[in-house]
Amino acid sequence: MRKREKISVITLGCSKNTVDSERLLRQIQLNRMPITSDPNEADTVIINTCGFIEAAKEESINTILQAVELKNKGKLKKLIVAGCLSERYKETLEKEIPEVDVFFGTEKYQEIIDELGGKFKYELLGERLLTTPSHLAYLKISEGCDHPCSFCAIPLMRGKHKSIPMEQLINEAKLLADKGVKELIIIAQDTTDYGKDIYQKKNLAELLNKLSKIDGIEWIRLMYAYPSHFPDDVIDEIATNPKILNYVDIPLQHISDSVLKSMRRGVTSKQTYKLLEKLKSKIPDITLRTTFIVGYPNETEKDFQMLIDFIKEIEFDRIGTFTFSVEENTTSYILGDPISQKEKERRRRVLMEIQSEISYEKNRTFVGKTLKVLVESKESDYYVGRSYRDAPEVDGEVLFTSNKKIKFGNFYDVKIFDCDEYDLYGELII
Repeated sequence: MRKREKISVITLGCSKNTVDSERLLRQIQLNRMPITSDPNEADTVIINTCGFIEAAKEESINTILQAVELKNKGKLKKLIVAGCLSERYKETLEKEIPEVDVFFGTEKYQEIIDELGGKFKYELLGERLLTTPSHLAYLKISEGCDHPCSFCAIPLMRGKHKSIPMEQLINEAKLLADKGVKELIIIAQDTTDYGKDIYQKKNLAELLNKLSKIDGIEWIRLMYAYPSHFPDDVIDEIATNPKILNYVDIPLQHISDSVLKSMRRGVTSKQTYKLLEKLKSKIPDITLRTTFIVGYPNETEKDFQMLIDFIKEIEFDRIGTFTFSVEENTTSYILGDPISQKEKERRRRVLMEIQSEISYEKNRTFVGKTLKVLVESKESDYYVGRSYRDAPEVDGEVLFTSNKKIKFGNFYDVKIFDCDEYDLYGELII
C-alpha cells in the first residue's frame, strides 16, 4: 500500500485563527488524512497566516519562507498558505513567493480540502479538532467587523460582521462540552455586536445565558467586547449568572477624545468612563482587561499624559499595549507615521511599568483569600492554573504546591499566600 501523506497545519495570530485551524483540522481528520504537529515530518504544510499589524505580517512571511526552505530541500511536497495575510496580499505573495503551491483567503475550508483531494463534510461544520488543552476552547460567535476604526485592516481581510446562528453555536458548544471542555472563551472581532445582523438586535446576553445551561460548561469568559454601545443586558447577565466569569476584555485603545475621534472609535472619553463605572458598580469584583495603542499619528504628549492619568485612575487588572503600525488601505494611512519607533517604544514601556505596579497592588489584595483554580500543568514543584481573573496566554497564573495528586483540567480551591506583579502563589486547600 502507498504511504499516506502527512499534513501539518501551522496557526499564526489570534484565537480566531485558532478556531479556523481547528475546523480545518477536523475536516482533514474526517477524510482520514494523517495529521502531524511537526512540519518537519509533513508532506504537506498549511500555514494559517495573520496580517493584522507589521510584526504579525513579518512572522507570517518568515514562517512561509521557512517552509519554502523545507520544500527546496525536498523535505516537503506541497505548501499551502491561507488566512488573513493571504486574503489581503494574495497577488503580491503569488509573485514574490512562487514556491507556494496555492494561496487561499480566510475560511476557505472546502477549497483547501478539495486541494488536498478530500471531500468536505458540510453536515459536520460545527466539529473541531482542538489544539488547546482539552478543558478549554474558544467559541467564535461571529466573523468580520462593521466598525470603521482608522488603524484596523480586519474588515479588509474578514469582511463585514456576520453572526453565526445561535442554534449552531449552542450545538458547537455541546460538542465541545462532550469532549470535556469546561471553559468557553467567547471571541469575535466584536462580541457585543452579536446578533444584530441576523436577529435585528444585539442578543449576546441571550446567547451567554443559553450557553451557561449546557451541562459540563462551568466557566464562560467574554473577550473582545467593543466599548461603544455596550449592551446593558450583558452587564446584568455577567452580574447575575454564576457561570459567566466576572471578567471582561474591552479594547479601549485610548482615552483622549482627539485621538479617539481620529481613530474613528465611535466612543468618547466621557462614555468610556461611564461604561467602566457601570461595570464596576454592578460587578464589584470584576476583572477588567484592555488594550491601548501608543504612537498614533496625532497622539501628542498631552494625549499620552491623559492616557497615563487614565490608567492610574481606573487601575485596570490587565493591559496590553501596542505601538501604532501603519497599514495601507486603512483610513489612518494618509496620516503617515510621524512618531519615531523609538518614541513609540518609550511610551509603551512607560505604560507597562505603571501597569506593573498596579498589577502588583491588585494581586496583593488576593493574599489570604481562596480562589477557584482551573489547573493546567506542572512546572518544577508548582502546579499551574488560572483563576477567573486569568485568560489563557495573555494574563497571569496561579502557582501552588500540593502533596495531593492533582488532575489537570480540574478545579481546585487554592489559598493565596504570596504574589508578584503577574502571578499568585498559594497552597491547595484539602
